[in-house]
Amino acid sequence: MSLASARHVHSQARRADRYLREVEDACRARSLRLTPSRREVLALVAAAGRPVKAYDLLESLRERHAAAAPPTVYRALDFLLDHGFIHRLESINAFVSCHHPAEAHQVPFLICDVCGDAEELCDGGTVAGLIESEADRRGFRPRSQTLEVHGLCARCGVNAAAPAA
Repeated sequence: MSLASARHVHSQARRADRYLREVEDACRARSLRLTPSRREVLALVAAAGRPVKAYDLLESLRERHAAAAPPTVYRALDFLLDHGFIHRLESINAFVSCHHPAEAHQVPFLICDVCGDAEELCDGGTVAGLIESEADRRGFRPRSQTLEVHGLCARCGVNAAAPAA
């Protein structure tokens, strides 16, 4: 492992630990029960650092708990989604940790079609607010909102534009 990738892994672990503490604090503040299985699934999502599919989470859980079953993962994911601790990316059927787990919000995502990275756009609610106000103006009552923009991230866009050697 290179020094740069070792630093990245260390940095990712530090961010995941901070994120888990934020979710634990939010659960205490809202009187929610973050069970050990919910926390473990949340930790796996956070540690992934990129969108992760439910069956990948199940596979990781089975490395530690051979009897882990799909309902365990799906119940944990439902709890985490319901309380805004993670986001579901519908178009790729994957889950990512939320950048602001203590506050309810809707955010758009940029999803790279090459590397699969997803970036939560923290735009202060501008895009979500525009959609909500337009829906309200039309008398439409949205139940959920997911805006996903697919394309190439900066890294993959640069690599795609580079001539082959």
